[in-house]
Amino acid sequence: MLTVLLILIPLITGLITFGLKGAGAKALSLLSSLATLVIAVIAWQQVGTAPETLQFTAAWIPQLGSQFNIGLDGMGAMLCLLTAVSFPLIFITVYNRDYDRPGAFYGLLLLSQAGLIGVFTAYDALLFYVFWELALIPVYFLCSMWGGERAIPVTFKFFVYTFAGSLLMLTGIIYIYTQTPDHSFSWTAFTALQPGAAEQSWLFWLFFVAFAIKMPVFPFHTWQPDTYEQSPTPVTMVLSGIMVKMGLFGVVRWLLPVLPQGVYMWQEAAIILSVIGIIYASCIAIMQTDIKRLIAYSSIAHIGLMSAAIFVNNEQSMQGVQVQMFNHGINIIGLWMIVEVIQNRLNTRNMQEMGGIATHAPKLAIVLVIISLANIALPLTNGFIGEFLMFSGLFQYNGWFAAIAGLAIILAAVYMLKMLQKVIFGEANTLTSGTADLKTGELLATGLVIVIIFVLGVYPKPLLELVNSTTAIVNAAAWVK
Repeated sequence: MLTVLLILIPLITGLITFGLKGAGAKALSLLSSLATLVIAVIAWQQVGTAPETLQFTAAWIPQLGSQFNIGLDGMGAMLCLLTAVSFPLIFITVYNRDYDRPGAFYGLLLLSQAGLIGVFTAYDALLFYVFWELALIPVYFLCSMWGGERAIPVTFKFFVYTFAGSLLMLTGIIYIYTQTPDHSFSWTAFTALQPGAAEQSWLFWLFFVAFAIKMPVFPFHTWQPDTYEQSPTPVTMVLSGIMVKMGLFGVVRWLLPVLPQGVYMWQEAAIILSVIGIIYASCIAIMQTDIKRLIAYSSIAHIGLMSAAIFVNNEQSMQGVQVQMFNHGINIIGLWMIVEVIQNRLNTRNMQEMGGIATHAPKLAIVLVIISLANIALPLTNGFIGEFLMFSGLFQYNGWFAAIAGLAIILAAVYMLKMLQKVIFGEANTLTSGTADLKTGELLATGLVIVIIFVLGVYPKPLLELVNSTTAIVNAAAWVK
């Protein structure tokens, strides 16, 4: 029942929020997200002690062999916890901001949260697809209605990419469904089927392209920088901090165990695309002057490393991916928080116009430095352990791939330190000389991010233990050679 509550709380409160105005919409959204966080923490504690309490099955569309089958394993609980942690941080950060039609704005955000949690808990392929769309549709409206000057064409491109990927995935789901002996959409039936090698070869691309668009992985990434740039910052936080994990989760939960031979046949191609994306995005990030686009390309590089590590096929890389999904989400949301503050203070995202912020807003500068170092994966920050495990696994698979991907560490240091130099160091100018420091809500939200960064950087054991069960299942069942 806990898993049902994780979905119902944001779903119901999201629908109620549509009828509220101003402070009422903000307050209900924040209270809803905090209630979801409490349930997520309880569920996390029960993954290892009482997993049966996290499973729920009910009749849904029996004529099609589809059930409302949801549950949580270690990876699902970790991503639900990430989602539950992120939304209160987002709502606290923007609590003093005013948006047109706040009831609709916050209601759509909560509906997106319900869809995301549904994706991470679904054990029925048709239900997984429904939640996949439920998470995406609110974001489409959020981007188009509250976005920047180019929001309409950018959102149209985002919609075309994601809708095309969704149709490919739905085609694959329907085909596998028709091949199951009992015509069932259940995860158990899908993993037990194991189609022939020829079928798995083309089915792989139906699922992989859908997931690669959502991550995104090169060359399916072109929608992402523009969408991140034009979206309201709270929506960008959802997109980059949580929603990209839908693609990574889909690969681990559905692609690897359902189509193991297809994965084995196209394993190296997927890794090569991912490694190309790492270097490509890192080099473009170095050239950016818009702080939003820099962080967008940084995210593509980090996701490329996670994608490569998934297909490497060893325990260390799989552990690293799952740990890094959580840590990357925390770090990237922390960066977007500071971007929101800077953009709100200065009314610009152009780093060439900034400088000297540390003199007038020291707290803001300290927070940005710490989160940036975590994004570079400095030891004793949360980003280190995941990247270490992923590179270790990638090196075991192929030393050259690891060496090329490892250039991303150097490149990440270049573009993040360059950003710090331009934004907070140097001499203040007429634009930055009056920059106000972090306010109470902003300091609370970013302070919580920093606490998570250092706690998981010094003591990552709870997160590693949480994902151990998923790693073991994937290693045991997914790979056929």
